[in-house]
Amino acid sequence: MTSSDLSPAARFAASKTRVRTPQLQSFRSRLGFSLDPFQEAACASVEEGSSVLVAAPTGAGKTLVAEFAIHLAMQHPRDKVFYTAPMKALSNQKFQELVAEYGASEVGLLTGDTNVNSRARIVVMTTEVLRNMIYAGSEMLDDLRYVVLDEVHFLADRFRGAVWEEVIIHLPLDVRLISLSATVSNAEEFGDWLQTVRGGTDVIVSEDRPVPLDQHVLVGGKFLDLFDSSGQAATNRVNPELLRATSLSRRGGGSRRERGGRDGFSGRGPRGHVVPPTQHAQGRLDRWKIVEMLDDQNLLPAIFFVFSRVGCDQAVKQVLRSGIRLTTADQRQEIREIVEARCRTLRDEDLAVLGYWQWLDGLERGVAAHHAGLLPAFKEVVEELFQKKLVKVVFATETLALGINMPARTVVLEKLEKFNGEARVPITPGEYTQLTGRAGRRGIDVEGHSLIQWQQGLDPQAVASLASRRTYPMNSSFRPTYNMAVNLIEQFGRSRTREVLETSFAQFQADRAVVDLARKVRTQQESLDGYARSMQCHLGDFGEYTTIRRELGDLEKQGAARADSQSRAEHDRRQRQLADLRRRLRQHPCHACPEREQHARWSERWWKLKKQTDQLSAQIRGRTGAVAKVFDRVTDVLLDRGYLEPAAPRSSTSGAAAPTSSGRRGDRTAEVAVTSTGRTLRRIYGDRDLLVAESLRLGLWDALDVPSMAAMAATLVYEPRRDEGQLSERFLPRGAYREALDETQKLWAELDDLEQEHRLPGSNPPAPGLALAMHRWARGADLDSVLEDAELAAGDFVRWTKQTIDLLDQLSVVADLPVGPVARRALDAVRRGIVSYSAV
Repeated sequence: MTSSDLSPAARFAASKTRVRTPQLQSFRSRLGFSLDPFQEAACASVEEGSSVLVAAPTGAGKTLVAEFAIHLAMQHPRDKVFYTAPMKALSNQKFQELVAEYGASEVGLLTGDTNVNSRARIVVMTTEVLRNMIYAGSEMLDDLRYVVLDEVHFLADRFRGAVWEEVIIHLPLDVRLISLSATVSNAEEFGDWLQTVRGGTDVIVSEDRPVPLDQHVLVGGKFLDLFDSSGQAATNRVNPELLRATSLSRRGGGSRRERGGRDGFSGRGPRGHVVPPTQHAQGRLDRWKIVEMLDDQNLLPAIFFVFSRVGCDQAVKQVLRSGIRLTTADQRQEIREIVEARCRTLRDEDLAVLGYWQWLDGLERGVAAHHAGLLPAFKEVVEELFQKKLVKVVFATETLALGINMPARTVVLEKLEKFNGEARVPITPGEYTQLTGRAGRRGIDVEGHSLIQWQQGLDPQAVASLASRRTYPMNSSFRPTYNMAVNLIEQFGRSRTREVLETSFAQFQADRAVVDLARKVRTQQESLDGYARSMQCHLGDFGEYTTIRRELGDLEKQGAARADSQSRAEHDRRQRQLADLRRRLRQHPCHACPEREQHARWSERWWKLKKQTDQLSAQIRGRTGAVAKVFDRVTDVLLDRGYLEPAAPRSSTSGAAAPTSSGRRGDRTAEVAVTSTGRTLRRIYGDRDLLVAESLRLGLWDALDVPSMAAMAATLVYEPRRDEGQLSERFLPRGAYREALDETQKLWAELDDLEQEHRLPGSNPPAPGLALAMHRWARGADLDSVLEDAELAAGDFVRWTKQTIDLLDQLSVVADLPVGPVARRALDAVRRGIVSYSAV
């Protein structure tokens, strides 16, 4: 639509917008395409000085708002912008994109184990790095104008989500936030909280997918639409043909036409494409047949979501065994050149260990896996080749759906359930939306496709409900930690810290819930008053009479349940109580009331509702100040261990000491101060912050050499699989490590008991499952033998080693002699080979 097509009022409004937002007009002229309404609104808000929360579907173009904020910052010679992401892979990808746009001199990267040009005006970083900067009062925060919180819905992550809230609460208020989120069902609530803690924040929500999604179910060899597309049906009505097909499949039969007609074809797929049948027409198709089918119908590239790493690798092998080749000779040549360039730093002797040649064979044929067990270098190559349309099929775990830019034409869901670490559970509507959000490439595809493989037990109605719902609430996972407590108390003092924590999204949601609960209590209290009036008796107090009846009934039930186990004396005592209650019941005035049973029915309703109301009132008491209560318990532990101490008395104007409370447990209003050991704890980040600080204070690791220090750090960061049992001592490194491990485990048990005493959740014990492998790696052992010791995939080993490096780096800075220098040498010893590889 041109400006001449607009009404006079619309032209006037557009003119006012252009005058109000000149930088947006300049930015738009560079793009070469028009902005969507939500992008226009968000960018205008940013230029006018507001923070924004942008919630839109995957692939809708949310990051363009972040790019506009960067454009604004670059118009001023001193302004800086931090771009935070939840994953290192996403940080690396965004770093490469920004370097291509602004040049290497203007862009930096900080991811914990990577530090590239950190003084640049645009710095990409993980959210944890920014949190640590804020607590340290880093000078890098000077001149910071914008912070982009990409994938801000990670705030709901139960393991890492608290970091997002810490950043939002403690970032200087003159810094504008660009918060980018998936479509969540409570975006307005989250926006209200941002407005409360940060000031001027505009909420821009878009529900529209940039590329429409066609949703299908694969039943045997038939592509069937999930929803009725006749145009005469109600929205989200299940396709009747799908219901018939799945019903027939469950019965194992059907007409010849439905099983596969005389011409050998099973039906028509999208746009009328004919789909060849499988030899087991009502069962699940082999993966290679589905790949062929998609290729024949021009529905590649495709992402198959398989909720298992092993399943991803097996799927690639199955497809390759079929002889499928999805690439041309020229494409295979380009793939080889890219792979060789990206992997040139890998040592020749490691290539066979990493399965390089089999991996390359799959890439050249257009097929790959993508999961956390892959070497990061391999994952980055797969991502690059997929974006270049050279790899056509990727079998991936759900982590691929989280932020990385890898859109496809088609997404295939093999199952609608996954293992969550404890049990197999159905995927949620939010997860379904996130996964299928990868289908449809903006500017390339007219429509995206999702394909669900039907299997026995799958209910089309349930699938339709899953696909049509957009319930993806963002709930806070915030809780105070020891490191957080000492950092905030050092900056604000105890009382002010409690007030700050009360501004968390967790408490905001709890308070809103309290409002709803309180409203329900008031409503139920009115009902209770009505019930009380209905059970009034003109002869006496029917509430008193009901109490006697309930006591009598409860005692009779207890007696019946314990009839076989109670002693003679207990039986006699119970009989006397029953006789007394029966006598009181008969003598009560209301016992003679002709409407007694009618009153009793109202009384039962009153008691039932009273119980429910009391439970709601208890919930209100538990939620009011919930975050501050946890902070108080954390503070009590820190006082007990000497990381905090009662604050020194303040001097009054007359020179005499002003009265002050002790600061000990029981007096949560008293001020406390951070001790010297507490200041060490301020610089230790991670789930085991207190255990690490205590081990340093007690000198438990003073005798460790370089390999043993690496092994100890691995022991503190490693999280074993559920099926890993108790490790035999013969699989532990010899020497000083074993004694240090014993002492560290005793200390953990002591701290765990203390946390239980203070009603804190505690933590899992240190896990030495990776210790021997890390010890040998630090001593220079080859990759093959170390991976065998670790019983880990290369990608997992690299991930745990990088977390080990992060802890060693902290120890090298905060620990005194002898631990500090040993930790630095241990860091250098393990950062080698495949661990040191970086794509940046």
